[in-house]
Amino acid sequence: MKVSYQPRRASARPLESPFSWGFLGVLLLALELLLPMCSDACGDPPRYQSMKTKSGTNPPFSAGNKIEYECRLGYKRIVPALPVTAVCQADGTWAPALQEACTKKTCQQVGEPVNGDVVYANGTMEFGAQAHFKCNEGYYLLGPKILHCELTGNNVEWSDNPPACEKVLCKPPPKILNGEFSNSHKVVFEYNEITTYSCKPSGGPDEYSLVGESKLVCVGRDKWSSEPPECKVVKCDYPVLQNGRVVSGFGKKFLYKAEITFECLAGFHLEGSSTIVCGADNTWKPKIPKCIKGTTPKTSSTKRTTSSSSGVKPTVSTTSTSTTKRQPGHSTSNDEIPVRESDLDGGLIAVIVLTVLLAIAVIGTCLYKFLRVRKRQ
Repeated sequence: MKVSYQPRRASARPLESPFSWGFLGVLLLALELLLPMCSDACGDPPRYQSMKTKSGTNPPFSAGNKIEYECRLGYKRIVPALPVTAVCQADGTWAPALQEACTKKTCQQVGEPVNGDVVYANGTMEFGAQAHFKCNEGYYLLGPKILHCELTGNNVEWSDNPPACEKVLCKPPPKILNGEFSNSHKVVFEYNEITTYSCKPSGGPDEYSLVGESKLVCVGRDKWSSEPPECKVVKCDYPVLQNGRVVSGFGKKFLYKAEITFECLAGFHLEGSSTIVCGADNTWKPKIPKCIKGTTPKTSSTKRTTSSSSGVKPTVSTTSTSTTKRQPGHSTSNDEIPVRESDLDGGLIAVIVLTVLLAIAVIGTCLYKFLRVRKRQ
């Protein structure tokens, strides 16, 4: 009788153990955080706003190594000079603790422009400062408005030449058809100078009307206060109001800006504006009103009935906010689920214990090495 023997296959499922890749990752992270404590080398030297380490000073730094600082570009040494050398100590620190030994260089003072002023931002002319220029009224700035105190080689200078304040002048305003302006013989007009437009005779039955601003003011460099006006014939039709009459503004012709006021006859009321004006487009503004038959409609007012007059108390709708209280034996969706200590499995506890032991071993090694260095001194 033959007995067949087949070896048992190992389960394809890996054994769950705290000694897994995750556990090794925790150990490596602990080593990475703790091992630097055992090094004799100092870290990067302190950084300063006004100073930098001289070239050729590169890590690693061992106990006794010295580094020397120098001023950054745009800075100069303070007099009397402060120490600018630090030494790497056996405990991994740099000493002594240095102070800023450099200060910003200063640009030369810029003179105020004639008919203008200069203001230094933050009240300083040091490296990085700004000079803001402005002109008096009636003058404009010719050149940059802001200068910057910036590096030029090893020194600091202003970014450009200071500007100048020039007098505001205007060229003559535009000529218009059928019109003219005062002082038209002048080549330039000064700041705040006024010129006045007027219309020429039309030579026809209807005179020209000046539509727009008649006076223009020089308010900026070649800039007038408004566009020039027009000279043209503006004439509105004779207004007719049925069942009404003209109260004021009688005339045979109604030219630009002519104004008329109406009223209705007895038994009619006015619908629209009682006063209209002849506009630049030859139409009345607003449109001619109407006289509607009937007396003026009264505006009905709704009286509010108070509780004192009616004897009925007003009903006040009160919205009560109910607070939902938790009842014993019931839970809400926001209840927190407590974590029990029994949920921690043995594997996690083993990881914690081993990590603590590893930390103690590393710290002990560091302490031993530190004491050995002290003994050598």
